[in-house]
Amino acid sequence: MILYVHDDLTDEVHARHGVGSTAVTLATEILTLVRRPHVVVLTLAPQLDALVAQGPRAPFALALGIGPAGERVARQVHARTGWFPAIRRVDLAREEDGHGGYAVVSLGGVPLADQLAGVEAAASLAIVDDTIFSGITLCTLLAALPASLRVRASAFCLRGVAESLPDVGCPIAVGFAAPGKLLEEVSFINASGLVRRGAIRRAGAPPLAFFERPEWMRDWFGEAAGPLVERCARLNALLEPDGRPSLPARV
Repeated sequence: MILYVHDDLTDEVHARHGVGSTAVTLATEILTLVRRPHVVVLTLAPQLDALVAQGPRAPFALALGIGPAGERVARQVHARTGWFPAIRRVDLAREEDGHGGYAVVSLGGVPLADQLAGVEAAASLAIVDDTIFSGITLCTLLAALPASLRVRASAFCLRGVAESLPDVGCPIAVGFAAPGKLLEEVSFINASGLVRRGAIRRAGAPPLAFFERPEWMRDWFGEAAGPLVERCARLNALLEPDGRPSLPARV
């Protein structure tokens, strides 16, 4: 299986802690250790370049960014293209249901229907996320839209599993589409998820970072898992010293 690791960690740690800091040293060591023969490290610029190259497009009346990551991508794309002059965040996330599956839940206690109040007035709609993995989150959002708006919606993401894209339910533009069967031949993670809690959300339990699932780390990184877990735990203590998930710095 090819594991794609999006490096959203290096720039953020540099911005927050500065060159020469312990945090930057740890982030550099983490990105070095993840580089295995079956691991491909992705960076933002080529994905963003490929996505915006799929224009030009008329500006959308409204863009819904899925979570902080989707909102951030929408703003990055808009800065380059002017496609998304009105951006609204919708806080949705995939959560382990405790029975081996996943559910899509609204974060912060605000029901999805309330988060979508008034969207039906939009003449055109963009839905923006950073990654399309199984597509369950995007499909959940689409299903919650009025049918009359759903047919006017287009989706945008930086990266995705090619196999998942046809089932999304609306036109979609992707910066990088990885070929292969989901979880058998291809998978995606964010480097920040190795370190920050929130990469794994669980019903009725605190969120985790990937380093707190050592069995996953061994599957992904083999003999490098031990050194990776140790460095991720140390960097987590610097980024989240109170033990609670925190939002990444804007970079």
